[in-house]
Amino acid sequence: MPDRFARGGKQKDPIKGLKPYRVDRNQPSLRHGGDLEGIRKHLDYFNELGVTALWFTPVLENNSPDRDGQSTYHGYATTDYYRVDPRFGTNEEYRNLIHEAHQRGLKVVMDMIFNHCGKDHPWLVDVPSKDWFNSPEYLQGGKYSQTSYKLTPVLDPYASQIDKQEAVDGWFVPTMPDLNQRNPHVIKYLIQNSKWWIETAGIDGIRMDTYPYADRKAMSEWMKAIDWEYPNFNTVGETWVTEPAYTAAWQKDSRLSAINSYLKTVMDFSFFDKLNQAKYEETDGWWKGYNRVYNSLVYDYLYPDPSSVMAFIENHDTDRFLGSGQNVPALKQALALLLTMNRIPQLYYGTEILMNGTKEVTDGNVRKDFPGGFPGDKRNAFTAASRTEAENEMFSWLSRLLHWRKGNDVISRGRQTQFLPYEGVYVIARRYQGRTVLTILNGTNKAAVMPVGRYAEVIGAATEGTDILTGTSIRLDRDIRLQPRQTLVVAY
Repeated sequence: MPDRFARGGKQKDPIKGLKPYRVDRNQPSLRHGGDLEGIRKHLDYFNELGVTALWFTPVLENNSPDRDGQSTYHGYATTDYYRVDPRFGTNEEYRNLIHEAHQRGLKVVMDMIFNHCGKDHPWLVDVPSKDWFNSPEYLQGGKYSQTSYKLTPVLDPYASQIDKQEAVDGWFVPTMPDLNQRNPHVIKYLIQNSKWWIETAGIDGIRMDTYPYADRKAMSEWMKAIDWEYPNFNTVGETWVTEPAYTAAWQKDSRLSAINSYLKTVMDFSFFDKLNQAKYEETDGWWKGYNRVYNSLVYDYLYPDPSSVMAFIENHDTDRFLGSGQNVPALKQALALLLTMNRIPQLYYGTEILMNGTKEVTDGNVRKDFPGGFPGDKRNAFTAASRTEAENEMFSWLSRLLHWRKGNDVISRGRQTQFLPYEGVYVIARRYQGRTVLTILNGTNKAAVMPVGRYAEVIGAATEGTDILTGTSIRLDRDIRLQPRQTLVVAY
């Protein structure tokens, strides 16, 4: 989240020409002053960590005044689809940042929002046509129509028209008017806008916000146009329903849908949901703990391409995985699973230094400033010397795993085999061209034993492997004893 990551130090607030806003880092729902230059100055940090792509929350202009102590620092209320928000920088600075990221081997994903714009967009002052927005009566002082936030009617074969309409045509919130993509001029505008950013800024991918809230056929037209012109370009759509069958129906070429979405990548909210339940439980012999994750992954046969599904353990719209605590063993297990399973993994900034927080009071508490990213910060978590011992241990652990993962064909191409959790231990294997990686998780708070004979089909004749998390040798010709909540990633 650019507003919360780092500030380059050149900008002065307020910026002339923008509607009244405040920069106050003590207020979690106001702007904190981060910018693109702050990100650019820390590109080396991402290389050190070992990530390969950067997804910024929206960088486009959000020229909305602060309202009741709330601001659009998050970027999801666009007021100009062709202009970077001047608080973040300029279009040229955005292009230069992407170019410099490319030179460091980093791709950049642009967050877009086609379902709605901001209420302070010029379209609201001079509406291009009477059907430019859904529920347009609100613009004339009529009754406000908000989305139901219930996305299942969009695919429900038995859904009523009113349920579909309330889901898709209602406004997201009062400050975010709902665009009518059924209007051919609206969708044409959005298609051309996407191509413009791909061509002028050199972005490597798009993350599309609130994907099922927009018109299904129009979004399919948008994706088909992008796929046709840029066949190697990828887009991930936010599909926030926690059932695999729903998510899978949104992926390109799905046989579960009468309408081809042409959307290559969907977000695995089922994995997120099941994992965040499992972390509080002991893995038993039936349903709890890692049985939940196992029982989510069994439905991968529904996806046309499971390897092009994006998985995550947290993001800017959820509680942080650590919540209000510091359960490091649970976090390590979640990350080891995320980074070795058959998925595109997404990490959230600050996890590598144990940042925590919940949405209980405000979303701003899961979007805190990165320590050291702003002038006057008491410490600089970008450097090992300023991090705590616990933060350095977590950073080094995750960095080791990420760098090992880079270019690793076993992880990117390997066939996946998962085993039912047995005596509290959950095992996933990835195999490719004679090489194997075992992810072994003790899902209990007591010592456990992994009987290697049960896993003979993936261990084969191997007698020894290396735990890439510690560099230690692991015997594979005898049962493996595990400490409570221990994590192993064994390569051989």
